[in-house]
Amino acid sequence: MRQETRKEEIISTAAKLFKEKGYSAVTMRDLASALGIKAASLYNHINSKQDILKSIIIAIAEKFTEGMQSISDSDISNISKLESIVALHVQITANNTNGMASLNNDWMHLEDQLEYYLKLRNDYENKFLDIIREGISKSEIRQSNPEVIMFSMLSTLRSLYLWIPKKEDLNINELALSLSDTLINGINT
Repeated sequence: MRQETRKEEIISTAAKLFKEKGYSAVTMRDLASALGIKAASLYNHINSKQDILKSIIIAIAEKFTEGMQSISDSDISNISKLESIVALHVQITANNTNGMASLNNDWMHLEDQLEYYLKLRNDYENKFLDIIREGISKSEIRQSNPEVIMFSMLSTLRSLYLWIPKKEDLNINELALSLSDTLINGINT
C-alpha cells in the first residue's frame, strides 16, 4: 500500500476537521495542531485553507462527473444506469466520508472555483435527469416527476457520509444493491 504524502495527510486531516467543525470554524492553527506541527510548516505543502477545500471538493466532484459520464454513455437500460449511479455514490462516499461532508456542506466557500463546481454539479444533475426522463419515455420508470425522483434519490445518496462511518461491517456492494432496491423499486411488497 502506498504511503500517504505530507500534502495528502494535510488534506485528509483537514477534511476530517471540516466535517467535525465546518470549514469556517477550522483555523490553520487547528489543522497544524491536529497534525502535530507548527502552523508555518503547513505552508511548505499548501498555499491556504481555501486551496485545501478546493482540492477536496473539486476532486470528488470530478470523480462524480467522470462516473456519471461513463454511466450516461453506457449501453445499458436506464434502470441499470440508476443502479450504477447508486453504486457510484456508495463507492465514492465509502472511500471519502470526510470529503463528502465538505462537498455537501462547504461548497459555497469555494470562491474562485465556485463557478466550475456549480457547472460540474449542474451537468451531473442534468445527465441524471436525462436518464430518468428516458426511462420514463421507455416505460422502464413509472410516470412521475423526473425532478422529484432525482431529488429523492440524491437526498438519500448525498447523506450517506453521515451513515456509512457508523457501520463497522459495511459491505459496499451489498449496500449499493440494497439502496438500489429501495430507491429504484420502492418499498412496496
